[in-house]
Amino acid sequence: MKPIYQYFFRGLITFLPVAITVYVLYLFIAWLESIAMWAVRPLIGDYYLPGLGIVIGAAMIFGLGFLISQPVAARLLSWLELPFTNLPVVKSIYSSLKSFADYFSPSKGEAQQQVVMLKMPGNEMTIVGLVTRQSMAGLPPALAELDHVAVYLPMGYMIGGYTVFVPRSWTTPIEMSVEEAMRASLLAWMGTK
Repeated sequence: MKPIYQYFFRGLITFLPVAITVYVLYLFIAWLESIAMWAVRPLIGDYYLPGLGIVIGAAMIFGLGFLISQPVAARLLSWLELPFTNLPVVKSIYSSLKSFADYFSPSKGEAQQQVVMLKMPGNEMTIVGLVTRQSMAGLPPALAELDHVAVYLPMGYMIGGYTVFVPRSWTTPIEMSVEEAMRASLLAWMGTK
């Protein structure tokens, strides 16, 4: 009877990530299609081409990226962000999400996005983290004076993490992309690769 349970759970573990990913993509595509139908139907009537929502969504994201790259639009965006950056609760959520998205932005460059092993001298434990700040400039005086780096230590299953300020000598860069490190952390490093 034990092999039956093992086969079932192995099949379930293989099936769930694929099924959840496909389901989330399906929800996103269905949402895009419904918005496209709502926006385009007054113009073209009952005729509708399936997949138009994906094309319109991709075009809008591309257009927004191009628009925001222009200096005038960037200033306008900062003006539009004012309510999100000044309301007490909204400010915390928005600025956290914006900082997180900015960290993974291609304009940041690879030097800022670095995966490191963190090891305290005299301690055998090693922790994998992400360097989020190479310089303490711009932080409060007590931190700005330190010759440290900020390292984010994600917790398993993405339930949070810690940012620690440590001497640069405690970190050793490793050949791994930020995406790979975050994926491995999500699964508490249980992958087989």
